[in-house]
Parts: sequence; structure tokens; C-alpha cells
Amino acid sequence: MDAAAADFDPAAFDIYVEQVRARFEVPGIAVAIVEDGKVVFERGWGVRELGRPGPVDAHTLFAIASNTKAFTAAALSMLADEGKLSLDDRVIERLPWFRMADPYVTGEMRIRDLLTHRSGLGLGGGDLLFWPGSDLSTGEVVRRLKDVPLKTGFRERYAYDNILYAAATLVIEQVSGQSYADFLQRRFFDPLGMDSTRFNADALRPGDNAATGHARADFVRLQPTFPLTWHNASGAGGIYSSVHDMAKWMNAQLAGGTYTDAQGQEQRLFSTQRQKEMWSIHSPMPIAAPAVPELAAAVPDFLGYGEGWISSSYRGEKLVWHTGGWPGMVSRVTLVPGRRLGVVVLTSQESGAAFNAVTLQVLDAWLRPGQRTDWIGAYTAAADKAKIKAEEAWAKRVAARDARARPSLPLERYARTYRDAWYGDIEVEHAGGKLLMRFGHSPLLVGELQHWQHDTFLVKWRDRTLNGDAFVTFALDPDGNVREARMEAASDLTDFSFDFQDLVLKPI
Repeated sequence: MDAAAADFDPAAFDIYVEQVRARFEVPGIAVAIVEDGKVVFERGWGVRELGRPGPVDAHTLFAIASNTKAFTAAALSMLADEGKLSLDDRVIERLPWFRMADPYVTGEMRIRDLLTHRSGLGLGGGDLLFWPGSDLSTGEVVRRLKDVPLKTGFRERYAYDNILYAAATLVIEQVSGQSYADFLQRRFFDPLGMDSTRFNADALRPGDNAATGHARADFVRLQPTFPLTWHNASGAGGIYSSVHDMAKWMNAQLAGGTYTDAQGQEQRLFSTQRQKEMWSIHSPMPIAAPAVPELAAAVPDFLGYGEGWISSSYRGEKLVWHTGGWPGMVSRVTLVPGRRLGVVVLTSQESGAAFNAVTLQVLDAWLRPGQRTDWIGAYTAAADKAKIKAEEAWAKRVAARDARARPSLPLERYARTYRDAWYGDIEVEHAGGKLLMRFGHSPLLVGELQHWQHDTFLVKWRDRTLNGDAFVTFALDPDGNVREARMEAASDLTDFSFDFQDLVLKPI
């Protein structure tokens, strides 16, 4: 271990991670640290599922979610190195049927634009096509992009999306002649020895040492959440991996895209020039003020998105990193290229505070030996502030509600099949004196419509770990018939991938 990290005490770190688990109620956490091509630490804490004895270890598989995006970007870079494509190619040159909502954007969209979150789509645009799981194919998801609304000008500003990584997956398949799963297996997992890694949840095998995701039902009660697969957006967030396997991925990244094969020969995944492009800033990201004063030290000097990676700074060092969010699991991969240092944190609860507190504790051991910040306290303060803010926003809604107001129509007259241009059909059924909403492609999105006020209802999904309840407001025409319905998330804490606000539901 580097002398600069001499104060990294595995026993003390073990106690620290257990404190993180306890404070943020995370059933299972796994961490690996690499430096100079070696794994200097890897282990797991807690259990794979609440109420069951199976322990988390360094080989436990977690959904790494959007940390998959770095693999997708690397796959395109490898194809570029081989001369099979250029990242400056127009997407329609590879997928002639590809369409965005604006013809100009369709014609000018380059393969690189699929990776850099600057297309003009809004935050999480189109995510309901695969979040929280749908029966659509990847091709069907991407074909529906033509109707997903654009919110800003092309390349005007950063806004995170997932759906364009689904399009990138199809480009990889079209150019390579392989399925995305086969490409990952043959070009990454097998060469690097990532023997336990699976390309998505569908590829998990009986007996796999895999963690279960956990969420707070109604933002309160921690429990195992629903199983999920991104079979139709695997390139955006499908991979399941362990910290043991991810350590190999980090070492290859920190070695400039090289690795040592089973015969002891150095091999290359992608060129140093392509890595430079992946790690360069293509889309500047706004730097927000710290949520609480205790997080001031974590505010970077620069921040931007590259190709599957975020670049920023910490303690005078450049960081290359990404996070992943999945129902019940969140994660972070962080590289410090100047120190050839990497840390991956995988968790089985929806607590970004936990993976950040662990990551920064590790970085401080190398970058600030002998000094410590109370990251548990800082992220506790930030989480508490966010919770209080959401509760205050909800209290304002409740105070503004006219609980005496009645719907304009008998309930049965709201019951129709509604169609959104990009999502498709959504049923509102009337039975037993109640209204039920059912999203046609999303088995989990079934819930009761409870009257809120006037012609606005609150849909409460049956699966309470979704934490995605939404308001549904019906607009009437002059004849008293429903003209359309709009939706919006009810809580400020709801994940942005519930992009209800982009739906325009027309009765058919």
C-alpha cells in the first residue's frame, strides 16, 4: 500500500462501514479499493436480504445500474478503434429508422451525442418505457423516441437520460454483429476475468451470490423491493457485478485501457486516445451549492459529463466517476487517475448518502492522510434536510387542498382507455365504486385513483416500495367530457425516472 495511505486501517474502516450501514439502514454493502494495479482491500458487510442469513462478501452481485454506461461507451470506443464506426457518425447512418421529436435533431444526432446527455431531452425523458420494468423490446423503446418531447435546444445543456444509451446498445449490435450481451461477455467480462458478472438481471443464474434490493415503503418501512430487469435498456443500466469483478474493471481503466491476460501478456481494450475522450468533459454540468455547510469540502472546482463517466475534482485531484441507481440498490465507482486509485461501493438500499460517505472516507485516507471529515454526519444532515423539505412541500399541498370539492363527473365517466403518443395505452377502470389506473406496458404500475380535489386524483401504486405516487388531473371539454389527463409526481423524493410529467393522456 502507498505510504500516503498509511492511515488506512482496515479494522477502523470495518467499524466505519458498519456505522454507515447502521445510520442509513443499508442491509448490505461491499467495497473494493485498488491502487497501482493491485487490489488493496475488498470485502462485504451485512446480509444479502433482510431476514435471511446469507452474508454479503466481495463476490456478492449487485445491480450496478448506470455504472453500466461506462461499458457501453467503452464498447463504442473499441469499435471506433477498429475502424468500424466513428463517434462522429450520424446515428441515422447506423440506424436509418432512428427518429427524435425534431427532424433537425434526428439528422444531426451523432453517436457521441447518445452518450453525453445533451440531446434536448428532459431529465429522465422516456424512462417510463422501461422504468420500473416494461414488456417493450429495446427496438420498440428506441422507436418511440420520435414522440418523447424535447425540453431544450440540441446540445444546449446537460440533462441526464437513459433512453439514448438504449439506442447506443442497438448501434453496438448493428455494427459488431453481436448481441450486446455477447459483446460484453467476449470483449470485457472474459478477458478481464469478471467471471461472476452478468449482463443484466435476466442472466442471473440459480445459486448466484446476488443481493436483493431494499426500499422504504412509503419512504418509511425498509423492506425488500420488487425484482427488476432492464432487458430493454441493458446498455443504460443492466449489469450485475461484484466489487471483486469491478476491481478488475477499475484497474483496466486506471492502466489506460490495458490488462494482463491469463498468459501474462499485456492486452489492450481501447486506445489511450479513446480513453481521453471518454474522460473529457463534453457536457458541462452545473455545480450546485452544498446542500448543507458540512458538505462544502465535497464541492468540486469543475464538473462535467464525458462518455459514460463524470469528471470533477476533489482535494486538488481529478476524479473520474459515476453512480448507479436501481430500485433497491445504488452504487458508485470512483477513479483518481493521478494516484492510480479506485474505489467501488455497491449497496442494497436506495441511499446515496451511504455510498458517498464511504467513498469520501476512502479518498481522504489517500488524499488527506491523518485528517478526517465527519462524512456520516454531513450526509445525515443533507438527507435530513431533503426529507424535511419534501415533508414541507407535501404539507403545503395538503393545506392548499379543498377537501370538500367533488369531482365534476361521476367516477365511471373518467374510466377510459387513454393513449400517450410515446408511452402508449393506460387504462382507467371503474369497479366497486373505485377507479383503478393500469399502465399497459408496465406491470408494476397498477394503483387506485383516490380523489384529491376537483378533477385531480392521487394514484397510489399497489407496490408501496415504488415511492412513485402521482397526481392525475383530468381536463374537460365544453361538453363535460374528458379531453385529456396530465400527471406529475406527488413527492419531491420520487425518482426522476418516473417522468409522468411528459405524458399527455388522450381518451380513445
